[in-house]
Amino acid sequence: MKKLVAQIMKFGIVGVVAFVIDYGLLVFLTEVFGIEYLVSATISFTVSVVFNYVASMRYVFAHKQDMSRRREFVIFVVLSVIGLGINNVCLWAGTDLLGIDYRISKIAVTFIVMVWNFVTRKLFLDAGHESGEILSDIE
Repeated sequence: MKKLVAQIMKFGIVGVVAFVIDYGLLVFLTEVFGIEYLVSATISFTVSVVFNYVASMRYVFAHKQDMSRRREFVIFVVLSVIGLGINNVCLWAGTDLLGIDYRISKIAVTFIVMVWNFVTRKLFLDAGHESGEILSDIE
């Protein structure tokens, strides 16, 4: 359990930096350049994913020795593209359907995507755990 808590803390630190990149670039592109918020969100999310990959695979998750770095990166990208879909659908719903400012919606959406990212990366990319073992760590 201590190991899982430490890993979650590291994930949180990496996540905060990734959020600053994502959120800052989203607001910058939308407010300064007048780019539509969903386009800005896609660009900012993509930039933050690059940082997140490097930092997460170096400091948070252990590399699976039986998995090539190429395969690891492909899995990371696939999980991130799904995360981007979740991000943009929830951002659109909060902003266009519920009428919440995109900057506030983004903060709420970040928590949803953060859970997706941690759980799926832990299951598919972390050498310390085989699929399904995350549940036994929590117990």
